[in-house]
Amino acid sequence: MKRRILIPLLIALLTLLGVASSQAEIEQVDNLRVRFDANFDPHKLPRQDPAPVKIKVSGAIATTDGSHPPPLRWLEIELNRNGQLFAKGLPTCSSALLQSTSTEEAIARCGPSQVGRGSFQAVVSLGSDVPASGEIIAFNSRRAGKPALLLHFFASLPARFTLVVPLTIKRESKGEFGTLLRTQVPRLAGGLGSITEIDLTIGRTYSFAGKRRSYISAACSAPPGLRTAFFNFARVRFRFESHRRVATTLARSCQVR
Repeated sequence: MKRRILIPLLIALLTLLGVASSQAEIEQVDNLRVRFDANFDPHKLPRQDPAPVKIKVSGAIATTDGSHPPPLRWLEIELNRNGQLFAKGLPTCSSALLQSTSTEEAIARCGPSQVGRGSFQAVVSLGSDVPASGEIIAFNSRRAGKPALLLHFFASLPARFTLVVPLTIKRESKGEFGTLLRTQVPRLAGGLGSITEIDLTIGRTYSFAGKRRSYISAACSAPPGLRTAFFNFARVRFRFESHRRVATTLARSCQVR
């Protein structure tokens, strides 16, 4: 009888811990504060066969003293190996096609390879910090013959600018994390700009070889006898112009459907 009561209580407690861990992580180094959040939808997934999901990423960079935020120069994101990226049969886009284009122009050139969309905010130092905002479009790509992702940033105010950020995609054979996305972020507005907020959703389905495919898919590998799994979903490392480094890990949960 005690065991029958204990198991539901344990599951309820773990569920509450999972809810608590689903919040964004905030890290601070000196006067630099970074908030990062990542999640996936849906949370109810098959135990073994991966199903289509979308990943939502958001973050913010600020300083506690109001000074101009240092530009982000390097970014690495590792994703749990229960998630898979599949791009076979999906059209690709090249960085050269996206240079100096607006959002509409980028979609006109590379629309079939689009895999995500979002928005961003930035500040450009023009004597004082001037805010800017715009859209982000994510495109499937390849670099040196390997899978890659292109993020196209475009803003028209206070000045028109385009930023194309290529992320290499590497599959890891061992460990908790199975996919590594890495980039060296190009300078924004000639080095005068810094991205301060980002909100991006990645994921799409498409047809290939007579089957329905998903750019991102995942399973919920809960332990035998349980329908909820808790795991480290993403590990992120930032490096800024000032050589300051920030790292964080996000824990999430899923349910077997």
